[in-house]
Amino acid sequence: MALTLETINETSAAALELILAKAESSFEPWAGTTLIERSEALELIADRLDEASDELIRLAVAETHLAEPRLRGELKRTTFQLRLFAKQVLGGEFLDARIDHKDDEWPMGAPRPDLRRTMQPLGPVLVFAASNFPFAFSVAGGDTASALAAGCPVVLKVHRGHPALSRKTADVVLTALVDAGAPGGTFDIIFGTRNGAEALADSRIKAGAFTGGIPGGRTLFDIASGRAEPIPFYGEMGSNNPVFVTPAAAEERGGSIAREFVTSFTQSAGQLCTKPGTLFIPSESVILDELRNMELPSEAPLLNEGILAAFSDAKEKLEGHAGVQVLNESNSRTRGDARPILFHTTLEQIRRDPESLLAECFGPAALVITYEDSSELSEVARLYEGQLTASIHGTDSCEVGSLLQVLSHKAGRVLWNQWPTGVSVTYAQQHGGPYPASTAVQSTSVGTAAMDRFLRPLAFQGFPEHLLPTHLRESNPLGIPRQVNGEGD
Repeated sequence: MALTLETINETSAAALELILAKAESSFEPWAGTTLIERSEALELIADRLDEASDELIRLAVAETHLAEPRLRGELKRTTFQLRLFAKQVLGGEFLDARIDHKDDEWPMGAPRPDLRRTMQPLGPVLVFAASNFPFAFSVAGGDTASALAAGCPVVLKVHRGHPALSRKTADVVLTALVDAGAPGGTFDIIFGTRNGAEALADSRIKAGAFTGGIPGGRTLFDIASGRAEPIPFYGEMGSNNPVFVTPAAAEERGGSIAREFVTSFTQSAGQLCTKPGTLFIPSESVILDELRNMELPSEAPLLNEGILAAFSDAKEKLEGHAGVQVLNESNSRTRGDARPILFHTTLEQIRRDPESLLAECFGPAALVITYEDSSELSEVARLYEGQLTASIHGTDSCEVGSLLQVLSHKAGRVLWNQWPTGVSVTYAQQHGGPYPASTAVQSTSVGTAAMDRFLRPLAFQGFPEHLLPTHLRESNPLGIPRQVNGEGD
């Protein structure tokens, strides 16, 4: 059946009710599609997005101020991850099929029944689109792709920063799903902050996914947790992403570290959740002078007025801090947009006021922190809240074991001699971390493991063969990878 889209105006109460009702009614048919059908639907969405790329990019440039090359790369990432999830669905490993045959001699002291465990979709998922990734974390982004791949219908709350692009992208997705034979209601979009909150509180929604700031994410998390039937809420809410440089690394390649750091913290005007916000360097290294004398990139427009206002506020607080000095600032003053800026302080100042100095500043700003003794790094690393990433730049001879141990408890991804910007969509990726980086530390919003967020385990005990899901039957006609009696099938 044909599906219609709301206009850019806020979704009406009647339309919201209809969308939620259709999402609920589509759940069992969509969850019941074969793996081949679901995989083909994801492939078709990717194909259609590629076909519509020129129009999508035009709308994205107009609404987000992001450069066309960046947007084309992001759209390519978006269609790639749809195809990667399609491949993952087809392989069936996400089902985590486990079979324990009946065993009357089971050594626990009582017979073991026949048990067969698998994963099944949770139900309709509400996705909140992000502002800084209008493709990869928006309408057809990773949350939507992973939820659809898991067998869950998706209701997407559009971000106000790119409504026309969102509507066009949704049109492409909807048409592809219809052509793929998906049930009506498998996907739709809603507009309006209030509608997002109301949909999250609705009993027909069984999980939520969010990418954005801590205030909004925490508010939504509380709604999801405070329902009569609490539901999982997967919020990715930001990070400072500290980088620690050892004395040996600073001496060996201080100049390149300085240049690479500037490239990383100013990428996309600093509007990345993995932007390195703090850099710890030895006080006597050349890095400080390199950063002081380097020409920083020109100012650039930020995504929207709200982000610009928040950036300006955070920047002013650092500028007004008694223990902080401006190290370098872009000379570009042509449009009054956000100019890249570097601040400098000492490790001792961090000890005195970690709450102010280690907070995320979303935009093209970063804080350089000089230290006297590398043995102090482990101690100061403990002052951080949960992070998406943490990085160490060192040499093979550097003693960083204690620092690495602390960071492994603070971050979801720890990097060695690399920079956190650029989150690869792959099988082993982890994009999440301890609170407040994310609301569910055991989950990731990037990579194939993102499907796990929208699945739950179910065990069948003692059922005859013909009543079992196909992949739990003895014959396993689809050849799904399984664990049988504790061993690989």
